[in-house]
Amino acid sequence: MKNNILKKLNDFSELVMFKHSVFSLPFIFIAMLVSSKGWFGWKLFILGTFAAITARNFAMGVNRYLDRDIDVLNPRTKNRPSVDGRVSHMQMIAFIVVNALLFMLIAFNINDLAFMLGLPILFILGAYTFFKRFSSAAHLILGLSLGLAPIAGDVAVSGEISLWSLLLATGVMFWVAGFDLLYSLQDIEFDKKHNLHSIPSKFGAKKTMHIAKFFHMMTMVFWIAFVRNADLGIWAVFALIFSAVMLSYEHYLVNKDFTKIDKAFFTVNGYLGFIFLFFIILEVI
Repeated sequence: MKNNILKKLNDFSELVMFKHSVFSLPFIFIAMLVSSKGWFGWKLFILGTFAAITARNFAMGVNRYLDRDIDVLNPRTKNRPSVDGRVSHMQMIAFIVVNALLFMLIAFNINDLAFMLGLPILFILGAYTFFKRFSSAAHLILGLSLGLAPIAGDVAVSGEISLWSLLLATGVMFWVAGFDLLYSLQDIEFDKKHNLHSIPSKFGAKKTMHIAKFFHMMTMVFWIAFVRNADLGIWAVFALIFSAVMLSYEHYLVNKDFTKIDKAFFTVNGYLGFIFLFFIILEVI
């Protein structure tokens, strides 16, 4: 019985790629730290963590459920739990509904504005899967989904949306869209064959690399504006310098060898978020 439960939990973890939560969690905490100008308390830490996790679980659940017809055809994705039967259709629907309800309950316990924004946030999170079926802008929709994290962090602490959180969020949007472009290079031929809309399938690998570089340049522009608008100091500047170096290294890896895409996507971007958070912790204390 215990082994069956653990196996099912592992299947759901693989379904939503739980380890990829590292991309959104640092930026909700960055916003909470900046908004509170210090430690924001254990209650908001716990609520913020579970809000980010349930929101991402909902988004990934919707994506996996609706993408079953696509994933079964792709050699890279055909062994996902949503495709090979380890997680049934009804289990996925239940997972989506439960996480949506938990997210709304958490938002209700944070403040009124968080609760009011709950449904619009869930709508945006679920929109990505639909967009890639008719628009190459899907990469930006994915970026917007993760870009909501710092806005949510600011709302959780202050009960309002500050300009600096919008600037930070826009930078996150371009950051995520940029590395999603690099990741999508793996599926360029598959997307062309199955008429899926992506920037790589529309413009080719070389132009996609240029667009990804432009997106990451915009990332730095908006993160610099965030640091200036939030009136942050030297440690935040170190966060910017580190981010620029890591993004440059990411492009170096992919330019050199497409087989390094996974390393660029997971390792580099995972470290970037947490080290950015580390410098902001130093800044606010």
